[in-house]
Amino acid sequence: MSKIVITHSVVDADNWLRFKAERAGAIAGMGGTNVVDHVAHDGSNSVAITADTDDVAALMDAISSPPPELGAAMERHGVIPPLTVYVEK
Repeated sequence: MSKIVITHSVVDADNWLRFKAERAGAIAGMGGTNVVDHVAHDGSNSVAITADTDDVAALMDAISSPPPELGAAMERHGVIPPLTVYVEK
């Protein structure tokens, strides 16, 4: 199992946090577990998500070319691309 960290900006961090359960469910649907949201301490709109996954490649594929329902969720959550993904080695 690998730990991943996904970072990006959002339009509004408070709005983004309201979708925590939906985001965790979407990431779980891509094989992620132990999903945790993080917001920048400085009050900016920079955020991060950590999760564990057994299939980094599948998660990367979904993030790099999101299916329509994931793209719509990202838009609702106020995600501003690009997304940067870090993988535990």
